[in-house]
Amino acid sequence: MKNIILSALAVAAVAPLSLSAKEPADSAGFVFTDVKVVPTNSVKDQNKSGTCWSFSGTSFIEDEILRKTGKSVDLSEMFTVRECYNDKADNYVRRYGVAQFSQGGACGDVIYVWDKYGAMPESAYAGLNYGEDNHVHGEVEAALKSYLDVINRKPNRRISTAYQRVKNGMLDAYFGEIPESFEYEGKSYTPKSFAASFPINPSDYINLTSFTHHPFYKPFSLEVSDNWTNDAFYNIPLDQLVETVEYAIEHGYSVAWGADVSERGFNWSKGYANMPKAKTASDLEGTELSRWVSLSKADQEKETYSQRGPVEEIDVTQDLRQEMFDRQETTDDHGMVIVGIATDQKGNKWFKVKNSWTDKQIYGGYFYVSIPYFKAKTMDIFINKEAVPANVLKELGLKK
Repeated sequence: MKNIILSALAVAAVAPLSLSAKEPADSAGFVFTDVKVVPTNSVKDQNKSGTCWSFSGTSFIEDEILRKTGKSVDLSEMFTVRECYNDKADNYVRRYGVAQFSQGGACGDVIYVWDKYGAMPESAYAGLNYGEDNHVHGEVEAALKSYLDVINRKPNRRISTAYQRVKNGMLDAYFGEIPESFEYEGKSYTPKSFAASFPINPSDYINLTSFTHHPFYKPFSLEVSDNWTNDAFYNIPLDQLVETVEYAIEHGYSVAWGADVSERGFNWSKGYANMPKAKTASDLEGTELSRWVSLSKADQEKETYSQRGPVEEIDVTQDLRQEMFDRQETTDDHGMVIVGIATDQKGNKWFKVKNSWTDKQIYGGYFYVSIPYFKAKTMDIFINKEAVPANVLKELGLKK
């Protein structure tokens, strides 16, 4: 274990500074104080690409390398994206077009590529081979899918032997050819040997989720379209899911987080996400009651989400969470990384989250998620087994 001084220097070099306990300019009245923040690299920008899963999964693996070695490494998100496009295309064709083919994916796809193909540094593979300075994937997705749909129609009655060459030629044209070898810090690597140079074991990582339509403590294939690999997700009770994230952060591990960010309570520009409880007539009396009942439903909803600091939030139970998922009010929207625990001015606990929507934002690309929001809108987490509490691992029949 590194000494305290070295650890403090590492945190200062790569982690955002804790916010002072005062309301920042242009906030919604929240005063967040960081309690624990794990070391992490700088915020990256996915720009106009649906590749949050690669940015969050890559950031998570970079955190693991930093935690294990003390070394900050900038890995290529687009190497992973390009290899996933390749495999997703084949999956789409083998299933006769009855499968997902899009920009989306899951955080675990990063470790899938790491295990199968390796990894590359950003300096060796930026994936910008199409005249743009930042990632814009509308054309590449549309072009690839159009070609794959032609292949699935089989105009020659069978797939030609040109299919793989054309597919890979299109990927090379947009992302760049993958070099057989490259130089990094004075050494020559292949993608496989580069990945092998880091202490990352793919079998150390698992997906966790919490739903009642499958038994707890058993794995199942999560029924979302971006789970194109049919990866297994271990199912645990909701309180244990929260406990696991808290345990991980407290022990120095970040957590990749897939969640719904379409809620009215998700306010990226103001730096917070919560689930405010709507007022009801039974909560009010006198002139306040008279004013409330005179408002339209739209105005009542607007007032509910017009916050100035902490408010009472809904009680998110396991059953309510399941109902939101079953009614598709909770959907598979976005991948991020939980890197810390914070409190607001009333002592409520929040998770600090690293996003991939640039650092031009009130908290420099980070925001805070209330525990009720996490309970309601989490789709899944991707985590090192070492960061899972022993009692949960035991129930799952797993070992660290």
